[in-house]
Amino acid sequence: MSASKTHNTLYYGDNLAIMREHLPDESVDLIYLDPPFNSARDYNVLFKQAKRDENQAQIVAFEDTWHWSKARYQEFFDDPCNVPLFNLMESLHRILGTSDMMAYLVMMAPRIIELHRVLAPTGTLYLHCDPTAGHYLRIILDGVFGAMRFRNEIIWKRTSAKGLAFTRFASNHDVILRYIKSTEATWNAQYAEHDREYVKQFYGHVESKTGRRYSLDNLVNPNRDRPNLTYEFLGVTRVWRWTKDRMLAAHKKGLVIQAKPGSVPRLKRYLDEQEGTPVGDVWIDIPPIGAQSHERMGYPTQKPLALLERIINASSNEGDLVLDPFCGCGTAVVAAEKLGRRWIGIDVTFIAVDLMISRLASDFSLKRGKHYKTVGDPKDAYSALKLFEESPKEFEKWAVGLVAGVPQPEKVGDKGIDGKVYFQDLEENLQFAVVQVKGGHLNPGMIRDFAHVIDREKAAMGYFICLETPTKGMYSAAEEAGFFTSPSRRKISKMQIRTIKELLEENKEFDFPKGYSLKSGGRRLLRSGEMNGELFESE
Repeated sequence: MSASKTHNTLYYGDNLAIMREHLPDESVDLIYLDPPFNSARDYNVLFKQAKRDENQAQIVAFEDTWHWSKARYQEFFDDPCNVPLFNLMESLHRILGTSDMMAYLVMMAPRIIELHRVLAPTGTLYLHCDPTAGHYLRIILDGVFGAMRFRNEIIWKRTSAKGLAFTRFASNHDVILRYIKSTEATWNAQYAEHDREYVKQFYGHVESKTGRRYSLDNLVNPNRDRPNLTYEFLGVTRVWRWTKDRMLAAHKKGLVIQAKPGSVPRLKRYLDEQEGTPVGDVWIDIPPIGAQSHERMGYPTQKPLALLERIINASSNEGDLVLDPFCGCGTAVVAAEKLGRRWIGIDVTFIAVDLMISRLASDFSLKRGKHYKTVGDPKDAYSALKLFEESPKEFEKWAVGLVAGVPQPEKVGDKGIDGKVYFQDLEENLQFAVVQVKGGHLNPGMIRDFAHVIDREKAAMGYFICLETPTKGMYSAAEEAGFFTSPSRRKISKMQIRTIKELLEENKEFDFPKGYSLKSGGRRLLRSGEMNGELFESE
């Protein structure tokens, strides 16, 4: 499979296995990765030995913390390839020991090897990290790509300095390491808007008719010994930069002006025609996503779309293939789609893949199976059962996403709710259906309990999703919940039951009120605090 034949794809699963199984050599034009790491914890805790002692309580469990595994380390070093890199890792192991930091680097090293393998000769890799692990990752990148392939250490100001910095300067930046596969790497220079003071000082003229700002530039040639460029123009004889024909043409267009008779003509340069200020390696012009931003999804490590747009514009062209192996809520994928690139996104959690599916639907009206592929999420009841057996919580998140719902945040108490489906009526009044997912054995009592949840939450309806076949008693209990009346006066069962098989294999969706519209699966509401549980708290 070549890069030219690669279609847009979302993968669920371990990116190492997916890259090895699905991505051929030199098939990707641009890689952006923001590997998870808990930089919020105490810096020193990262280097504590992962063993049970009096300090163990300080090592707080975090979803993206990587703990030491001797088996993983041994497996990594048993591979005979990349001996120089392994020697480097062994040196780091002597320094860091069996710390969480070393575990993280052992996790990252084979992935960086695979990323180098799949990157095209004209390709570029951007690795986004924070100062906690950035210097170690740079050493590994040097070992895989070669130190001569390092191009930039970009500093992105992710927030203003906050907090009471009693012992150090406040930390408010991320690091983005840029490496190329070869000297043939694609590069499109990027420019930022001119500084306001610069504009005020050098572009002080404004056209009254158009409002366009411009400056007046010198047309006199610094070389005085140019007979062919010495002539009289508008009553002034000078050695000019341009030929007389070119001067006359520019004057006819209004680009060469003379302030008053006898004054030296000057060139009118419009501000909006200038490239701007070349972008350096310190980026302070892209703010983080604000709490009320339309872009905000509520994902903890979400990056601004403008950040990814700059990276993709700089190091790829339209039609190129962009890979994000830790894509989270999919900002790199969204930016690639917006800019006309092909893309591959990989994430290990269903909640992240589900968020990406929702963003692609709401932002671009893309449908999976039609406009792009998904690989790894269950396509039938058997696969769903295997997911439930492997991870009941991931099964719940996936099932909620199957009906365009928002999964219940893990930090919020369950309260009988696994998710919510949001919709609006014709007057844009927000309503929702609560979702409950059951992967194990069923009984009618579950339906009666769920009826209380619907009433307690003041929900319009309740959607009950299960793996097993419901009993007749469960359907009877669901009928007792009554009906929801839609604007068309059509009565819809207030509580509905669907099996995973019905949803996946029989296209038997939940009955949805006509005249209402889904709120993009509710994902847009994540930005207003759902990930913090605000939308899930009972009134």
